[in-house]
Amino acid sequence: MDQAQGAIAAARAAGAEQYAQAELAAAVDSLRRSEEAVTQRDYRLALSLAIEGQSRAQNAARLAGEARAKARGDAERAVGEVNSLLTHARERLADPAVAGLPRRTLQNARSTVASVEKSMQEARAALKVDDYNRTMQRTKGQTARVQAVLAAIDDALVASRKRPRR
Repeated sequence: MDQAQGAIAAARAAGAEQYAQAELAAAVDSLRRSEEAVTQRDYRLALSLAIEGQSRAQNAARLAGEARAKARGDAERAVGEVNSLLTHARERLADPAVAGLPRRTLQNARSTVASVEKSMQEARAALKVDDYNRTMQRTKGQTARVQAVLAAIDDALVASRKRPRR
């Protein structure tokens, strides 16, 4: 039973409460039932349930590790994708051909880029402290926003080329 309790503690430390809730709950339940069996002096059942609890806790720790690694990878990919698009948007805004676009178009683009940059600072800070849910929340929708800025710049450039010069 001590080994099962140790395995449950290790699973919690691995993040099973967040990433493998069902398996951790099953491990805790097996340990609780094992303790009940001891009070009823059914030591064979108690041993069997304690072993089951230990096994489930170890499985919960493994699942939590896998889920945490996937969450980290997803968060890193999301941050990287938005950062790449932001770099591209900054380069487009610095292009001399873009400087001649209507002021409103440029203001909207710069404002959106600044807003996305702020969100990405928060996302990177969350990623540093392994808060992958917050990282994903802060990156959600940012790709589409930057893509919309790039599309607006491209559309404005096309429109400006079609206008007759005076």
